[in-house]
Amino acid sequence: MIISKEISIEELTENLPESIKYLMNEGIRCIVCGEPIWGSLEEAALEKGFSSNDIERFIAELQAIASSKSKNT
Repeated sequence: MIISKEISIEELTENLPESIKYLMNEGIRCIVCGEPIWGSLEEAALEKGFSSNDIERFIAELQAIASSKSKNT
């Protein structure tokens, strides 16, 4: 799985359920009232006031989670 700033929150959470907890710990709620937030990872992060550097860190850390998951399956 390739994660970029353009990935939709829906695609990210559907393909990497672990991303929900990660994003919530970072202050980005990706599920509200049981429904996913629409838009991209970048849009969600910018809406919460994160910088481009933060977004790059999120991408790298989420990619590491995805890579770790694929190695364990």
